[in-house]
Amino acid sequence: MGIDLKAGGRRVGHKSSMKKVKTANPYNKLLIKLYKFLARRTESKFCATVLKRLHMSKTNRPPIGLHRLSRYMSQKDGKTAVIVGKVTDDVRMLECPKLSVCALAFTTGARKRIESSGGECIPLDQLALRAPKGNGVVLLRGPKSREALSHFGHSTSVNNPHTHTAVKPYVRSKGRKFEKARGRRRSCGFKV
Repeated sequence: MGIDLKAGGRRVGHKSSMKKVKTANPYNKLLIKLYKFLARRTESKFCATVLKRLHMSKTNRPPIGLHRLSRYMSQKDGKTAVIVGKVTDDVRMLECPKLSVCALAFTTGARKRIESSGGECIPLDQLALRAPKGNGVVLLRGPKSREALSHFGHSTSVNNPHTHTAVKPYVRSKGRKFEKARGRRRSCGFKV
């Protein structure tokens, strides 16, 4: 069966998230304006990617820890790490290496440790003056795994017990008395 081209294809009611600015943060609004201009005038893929990430929701802009950041930047001397999100401190890391980091936000602990080790923390608007086309930068992202993702997927049923067996149920407590009867043991009807 083909796509109904007269109706405009299959994606109905889906608009691009970049058509309208959803954030109420005035700083983020100005950053979107700036990178929209840069992406159009410089035609650089870096600016287009930063613009796309600025439009993302908070869950799609996960934070990155200092330890992970220092690991990614270990072989990249003289380059600036760019994170469209927050940089957080990692107390398990004893010594912070000298880093040049550009991000939307920094926690106070992360900023203090980066600057005390001789590094620098710069905002995204300053990066636009320094590297408008993204020369000498490394674009990074934090891990996107959240606890909520373990609950996503199809629920199992009698007809198809193994749709997504690894989907974590929302249970009040993991004990003998909680959701252990029908559907969870062979002796009571069925087991998923």
